[in-house]
Amino acid sequence: MPNIKSAKKRMRSNAKKANVNTFVTSSMKTAVKNFEKEVKANNKEEANNELNIAIQRVDKAMSSGKIHKNKAARLKSRLTKMKNTME
Repeated sequence: MPNIKSAKKRMRSNAKKANVNTFVTSSMKTAVKNFEKEVKANNKEEANNELNIAIQRVDKAMSSGKIHKNKAARLKSRLTKMKNTME
């Protein structure tokens, strides 16, 4: 446990940032899984909605630095390809 005031504050702020980071990445992964589930079920309209949500979440994670831009591009490419092969 830190004794210095600034170190205590740093611990508090790191804990808050960790919660936000976890929320952003887990919501991204959940959106991707929901899209994949709709593709498996062959629901085209729902898959389109879930694809839009997943792409928004991936972009948000990328812009805030949670994932690398190449990973974001790879994910979006794979998801779009999944949707296109469904048709």
